Amino acid sequence: MDKKIIITGASGMIGAGVTRYLNDKGWTNLLLVDDLKKSEKWKNLVGKQFVDIISKHALFSWLQGKEKEVDAIIHLGACSDTVEQDADYLLENNFRYTIRLAEWALKYHKRFIYASSAATYGDGAWGFEDDEAKLETLKPLNMYGFSKHLVDLWMKRQGVLDQVVGLKYFNVFGPNEYHKGRMASMLLKMMQKSSDGSVVQLFQSNDRHYPDGGQMRDFIYVKDAVKMTCAFLELKYRAVGGIFNIGQGVPTSWNVLAESFFKAIRKPTNIAYIPMPSDLAGQYQNYTCASMGKLHKIFHNSYQAVATEEAVEEYVQQYLMRQARW
Repeated sequence: MDKKIIITGASGMIGAGVTRYLNDKGWTNLLLVDDLKKSEKWKNLVGKQFVDIISKHALFSWLQGKEKEVDAIIHLGACSDTVEQDADYLLENNFRYTIRLAEWALKYHKRFIYASSAATYGDGAWGFEDDEAKLETLKPLNMYGFSKHLVDLWMKRQGVLDQVVGLKYFNVFGPNEYHKGRMASMLLKMMQKSSDGSVVQLFQSNDRHYPDGGQMRDFIYVKDAVKMTCAFLELKYRAVGGIFNIGQGVPTSWNVLAESFFKAIRKPTNIAYIPMPSDLAGQYQNYTCASMGKLHKIFHNSYQAVATEEAVEEYVQQYLMRQARW
């Protein structure tokens, strides 16, 4: 605890959750990295303890001469907009920045945990197994997923996967996502538009294998995702490296998610189906389900995620209805 942990993307949903979780464990020697600009992401950091917060553009200058001060880097910062069209920006921000940071961590033998994404699996034709041997077979559907996939491939081709931890987050939802706009979870959007019990709109199906609203995702509550992430900091797991899925391991349809929302606000289910936007239709994942055997084997089933309905109840009742943050 006397050495610093660096958290990038620290004011984001997962990053702020990691900060909260580490604070609760007694870790306060934290350097937070993020670009707050004119957003209200700073509110996610209120009440949390840390040494300083700096811009991502200042991080590499800060690192100079700090080799003995840093214990670990949790790199969560990235553009997570799945419909971002600027490929050059994504390559610079998500790929090259990550590689540069990983090179520093590897050079000085620091724990390096970075965020990959379930978007790297594409349409799931090759499954959702976090098997490094299958990385080359994956075909992401959008540039965001590709930018994350390139990082995983770089780690493998450099032969350093045993020295780092890459986490493929599935559909994370929960407190501290008020700033995310279009990329916020469907639950936040439901609350914003349907807290009085009015209709919830779901996408019509673009695949004959799924009914309207029957498309399925692996949803995981942010508190569970954070616990799994921080577990890799524990001393007994410091030798563990590789790519790991971060999910519940159970698929849930959008219809069930909406039903859970209405149950949480104590209103009857009221769903309408609308056409899928054209910019999503060609890159939409109709099904995701994380294979969690690898992670559970490492942690001996110590980090099981709560069921979606239970997580929705807590999120809606304790956070969304109170405009609270974690």
